[in-house]
Amino acid sequence: MVALHPFPPFLAKAAGSFLAAGAGAIVVIMWRLREARTAVSLRKIIIPPLGMATGFSMFVDSAFRVPWTWALTAFLIGAAVLAWPLLLTTRLERQGETVRMKRSSAFLAVILVLAAIRIFARGYFDTILTTQQTAGIFFILAFGMIVIWRAKMLLDFRRLTADLETSAA
Repeated sequence: MVALHPFPPFLAKAAGSFLAAGAGAIVVIMWRLREARTAVSLRKIIIPPLGMATGFSMFVDSAFRVPWTWALTAFLIGAAVLAWPLLLTTRLERQGETVRMKRSSAFLAVILVLAAIRIFARGYFDTILTTQQTAGIFFILAFGMIVIWRAKMLLDFRRLTADLETSAA
């Protein structure tokens, strides 16, 4: 007797991808809300992209490798297109001697739209690439997004703290 699965394998894979993307979006939202309640520091700006950069080690395994042009395109789309909503909804402001992130009412919508774009794009790329190559492309895309976002935060942080450094010297 053959056991029937409640979902065909391709639907189960799509559901798993959808659940993982949804869980990731929830984690980012919770992290961002918590981050807004604490002071921003140079370390808090720099550590996430440095930590994420270790993910490039996945490309040691040939299963994750993609052509350079695809990698460059993914990075540029992340940096030039998908980072803009984050740049527009992230504001740093000085409160006394600390710098804090100002909450944006549009941030939740931005995260949800970016998650939806990722889910639909991933569904497409999963049909033409291997799961590992799709993971590599989306990692590079996310890295381009976070590097640009954090670079702008670093510039804003330096601008807001410049007079604090000169008065302390």
